[in-house]
Amino acid sequence: MGLISIVWGIVALLWMVLALVPLLGWGNWFLIPFAAVGAIIAAIGVLLSRAGHRGRAKAGLVLNGLVIVVAIVRLHLGGGVI
Repeated sequence: MGLISIVWGIVALLWMVLALVPLLGWGNWFLIPFAAVGAIIAAIGVLLSRAGHRGRAKAGLVLNGLVIVVAIVRLHLGGGVI
């Protein structure tokens, strides 16, 4: 699950960079649920992994969380969230 979550986070990060382009900000509306699913997968990975094998799942959780925060801030700045 850790590998899946980090790959999911990398895809979300690439999508976030694309959604930072001014006319493509609508992509953040789809990006937030996508990254939330990745964060859920990462959280399950953290819970089900042994103590020494949680690194990838934690990295995926942080990466997806960062993408969610940046997407929400971008929507707020662009007037997408009132």
